[in-house]
Amino acid sequence: MATTRSARTVWNGDLFSGSGQTTFETSGIGTYDITWKARAEQSEGKTSPEELIAAAHASCYSMALSNVLKEAGFAPESLETTAEVDFDTTNGPLISEIRLVLKATVPGIDEAAFQEAAQGAKEGCPVSKALASVPSITLEATLVS
Repeated sequence: MATTRSARTVWNGDLFSGSGQTTFETSGIGTYDITWKARAEQSEGKTSPEELIAAAHASCYSMALSNVLKEAGFAPESLETTAEVDFDTTNGPLISEIRLVLKATVPGIDEAAFQEAAQGAKEGCPVSKALASVPSITLEATLVS
């Protein structure tokens, strides 16, 4: 069974001087301003497709890892994932790299099992799979006691 989520963007004007708004239709959590300058230079209180991808990747990865750990018999206390998405206008435009940075508190797990679970979740995360064309997706996973 598939679940559908939707967002809508209305853009006015050309790429460099235009602007738009992206609305989260399904959840209704808000409407956010977007511009080329916010995407390629300074955000100035606006968002970008790359920030939205970062949010999607960080949340999906955390969910995937929590499930991988549960299936391995571990109950995570805390998973804090940051996703950094690089938008490269020099060689593209393209998303050139995504860095996932994880700090996790998982009682009873050893370092080797933790790293294996962290990598497995990265490979199995649906958003990681959707972003497979990104040249580099790295993971720095730290187990915190």
